[in-house]
Amino acid sequence: MIPMVVGAVPFGIIFGALAVSAGLSPGMAMAMSLLVFGGASQFVAIGLVTQGVGVLLIILTTFVLNVRHALYAASLAPYVKRLPQRWLLPVGFLLTDEAYAVTIARYRASDTSACKHWYYLGAATFMYVSWQLSTLLGVLAGNQLKQMGEWGLEFAMVATFMGIAVPMLVTPGMLLCGMVSGAVALIFYDLPHQLGLILATCSGIVAGVWAGYCYPVPVKKEEHL
Repeated sequence: MIPMVVGAVPFGIIFGALAVSAGLSPGMAMAMSLLVFGGASQFVAIGLVTQGVGVLLIILTTFVLNVRHALYAASLAPYVKRLPQRWLLPVGFLLTDEAYAVTIARYRASDTSACKHWYYLGAATFMYVSWQLSTLLGVLAGNQLKQMGEWGLEFAMVATFMGIAVPMLVTPGMLLCGMVSGAVALIFYDLPHQLGLILATCSGIVAGVWAGYCYPVPVKKEEHL
């Protein structure tokens, strides 16, 4: 998780600084990171708040941005379905792109360890604590870092996501999914409210499912079990 955290820390600092500059109190900025725990949706929410957008629209927008977590959850479900409810709640709350990328590889490993959910908890908690500390740093710096968003540090998060996604493109379906979603995102980049990303996501899923049917990948015995 360390490379993931390194990429996320500048993102969290920028969020904390922008939130305070946008008029949120330090407590409100920290509460958003503590309770929402979603970098992209937090940035969008801050932008909508500064524009005076209504609460319901902010909730709907952040919900749409975070709906990808339902896909992560569906992928993890076969591995965690036997866990008790006291585990499923924190597993769901702490689910992020980074935690999923690291943990799914562990779950798919061929060993039969019954404690892989502890691995997930460690990875996800490390990201959660790091996000809170980086947000706090941005909040404390406040106005001194109000121009930080123009420094280009957000590229660290882009590079992190590239590091997450590229190694996972190991089948024809995954490769086609990445290519189609990337192309659609570029073509429809100028659509308002980040709708181009939603369209890219849907297009990539359709392309990946189609490729999966046309070029099925044999399932190893241990993966099936």
